[in-house]
Amino acid sequence: MDTKFIGKKSAAAGGWGALKSCGKQLLQSGMPISGARAMLKANQPDGFDCPGCAWGDPEHGSSFEFCENGVKAVAWEATEKRATPAFFAEKTVSQLRQLTDYELELNGRLTHPMRYDAASDRYLPVAWKDAFAEIGSILTGLDNPNRAEFYTSGRASNEAAFLYQLFVRVYGTNNFPDCSNMCHEASGIAMRQAVGVGKGTVLLEDFEEADAIFVIGQNPGTNHPRMLGDLRRAAIRGARVVVFNPIRERGLERFSDPQDKVEMLKGGSTDIASLYLQPQLGGDMAAVRGMAKAVLATEDAAVAAGLPSVLDHAFLAEHCAGFAEYRAAVEATSWADIEDQSGLSRQEIERAADVYINAERVICTWAMGVTQHLHSVATIREIANFMFLRGNIGRPGAGLCPVRGHSNVQGDRTVGINEKPSDDFLDALEKHFRFTVPREHGHNVLAAIGAMLDGSAEAFIGLGGNFARATPDSALVEKALRRLKLTVHIATKPNHSHLMPGETAFILPCLGRTEMDLNTAGNSQLVSVEDSMSMVHGSAGINRPASPHLLSEVAIIAGIAQATVGSDVVGWAELADDHDRIRDHIEATIPGFENYNARLRKPRGFHLRNTAAHREWDTPAGKASFSCEALPVETVHQRARKGEGRFALQTFRSHDQYNTTVYGLDDRYRGVYGERQVIFIHPTDLKAMNADAGDRVDVVGEHDDGIERIAENFRFVPYDIPRGSIAGYYPELNVLVPLGSAGRESDTPTSKSIMVSFRRRQAA
Repeated sequence: MDTKFIGKKSAAAGGWGALKSCGKQLLQSGMPISGARAMLKANQPDGFDCPGCAWGDPEHGSSFEFCENGVKAVAWEATEKRATPAFFAEKTVSQLRQLTDYELELNGRLTHPMRYDAASDRYLPVAWKDAFAEIGSILTGLDNPNRAEFYTSGRASNEAAFLYQLFVRVYGTNNFPDCSNMCHEASGIAMRQAVGVGKGTVLLEDFEEADAIFVIGQNPGTNHPRMLGDLRRAAIRGARVVVFNPIRERGLERFSDPQDKVEMLKGGSTDIASLYLQPQLGGDMAAVRGMAKAVLATEDAAVAAGLPSVLDHAFLAEHCAGFAEYRAAVEATSWADIEDQSGLSRQEIERAADVYINAERVICTWAMGVTQHLHSVATIREIANFMFLRGNIGRPGAGLCPVRGHSNVQGDRTVGINEKPSDDFLDALEKHFRFTVPREHGHNVLAAIGAMLDGSAEAFIGLGGNFARATPDSALVEKALRRLKLTVHIATKPNHSHLMPGETAFILPCLGRTEMDLNTAGNSQLVSVEDSMSMVHGSAGINRPASPHLLSEVAIIAGIAQATVGSDVVGWAELADDHDRIRDHIEATIPGFENYNARLRKPRGFHLRNTAAHREWDTPAGKASFSCEALPVETVHQRARKGEGRFALQTFRSHDQYNTTVYGLDDRYRGVYGERQVIFIHPTDLKAMNADAGDRVDVVGEHDDGIERIAENFRFVPYDIPRGSIAGYYPELNVLVPLGSAGRESDTPTSKSIMVSFRRRQAA
């Protein structure tokens, strides 16, 4: 059996392996010297914001504020390779479709605007003005603006996103399917219900004061590695780090900081997790409910013994609503149900609760391991409940910290990318720009795909991203895109979404985050982004554009807008040529952006005020609100074990990947090399199936809608994961995620709750 792709896992995250990987990526880009110079300007006041993750920057920044993933993102963007018109002339779209995601993007940066020619099945060069004119003509020719879908990736700047939403609303729709619909939608919904604001309540500096940090459903070593530095510093000063994650992730176990010279020279590393618990998939709500049950039991025992109270009664009385009902719900939840659903023992959960009880200041942080389940909103409400018990919101060193993925996914929402905009925001737009704003709620990602499939949507414009590979039910999404009248993709590199053209299709190449955007006067344009801690930073590219034919995202949006809705309401060209004017409009319509241009130019930007962090609760009750929802009747792992040979699957990233972008084929933290079509599974489960490491299988979806979903030719990797749960990489496994399975209230695809079985394949 071939198991050469399974190798040694890194002893610790970071360290020499990270430095070696950085060097490899810079060499592969073909521009190692300029790439290294560029990294010195990453996340610096006079440089560009990293195009990777949304982890925050400290007030007291260092000379180096980048990580391995940041180097990969910059090297990927700053490559010397070019996907010119000659590249598209060599192969048909049908032939290009046979390439993997990795092989396709290795061809480098797009250089010219391209239009699909159905007769030759190839993309051909097109002039910008002709592209804008034809796009505008098709959009204005639709009988209803709601027949067009306008997607946004989280890499778009605040300025591009604001201009995009303004154009689309002048056009007449609120159809804004957005990447946040597929990741952190549940966080925003649950936190608005619980504390009145859908953003995290902490600053990065709070990690320096926390006594305990609970990390739930999150893998910072791969997804936002700079967070490991903050966890490491917290662990060194004695803070307890409690991890809930089904997978043993190296970055949460040990980290060797590449910026610590002594640690690097000695080959040392630092323990991160004080306690590492591995719940079953979907078991996080039960685990948190169990901790709350243990806290309340300790409180009862303390009262009976005349000892100091465990709960923060002053906070509960002054700032909270619904505590009595929540306490009753916790008491009605049995330990048997908690243990069965979480997959953890009562003793393990009580150990975690003891850490919470003995910590004065606690931060709870989570990511997509929590947000991509059927009951994600309820789980995040439960996390908030747990944090309310001891008043761990609205004071230094404590709070709620959902960590967003792409660098500006939070900022895009702040400036108006929302299919369900608030009346206050729409009123402000209407008053400031003097046009009738559409009020009907629009489509999120799943609704947009449904509209494409049933024919009620006829056009799609994607501002960045790789829609076809990021979304669930890959085969259906390809069908949906290819039946449209118009598809437009604003992008830096070719990707698979471009190979699913509508009747008329364009690829419009844009500048990257690291590149200079010069206006007509030759001045460099500044854009801005918002991180997970609500810090707004300036970003100015320093590299020359990959091609003289590239336009900025802002300029492309302005060109399409001008050709579609004209300039009666907005002077698009003027805004494209002066981003300060865009920021003036943001300041005039969105609270918190007062003196935007001046504050943006201060080192490290400014913070958008968070009401919950000041214990001001914009909820119907006017207080922080407990939820008393019962545990789910069944989670995915409980359903799976009822059927013979069924497993609960979660998708996740490899270490050589960010979102749908694959930088390489190695996952050294998990010990997998040169292979992506793998399934991580418990060794005992392998033995029970009479299977071995490296055996090949087809993974078969077990959703009950009559649609056959198969991911072909995957190989087993034995791994430390709960029995009955398995894991593998997206986008390769997105074909198994059903459109019909989405989070309650959030409508987020349940990419961490997929029931599957296996079909054995013959050895090649």
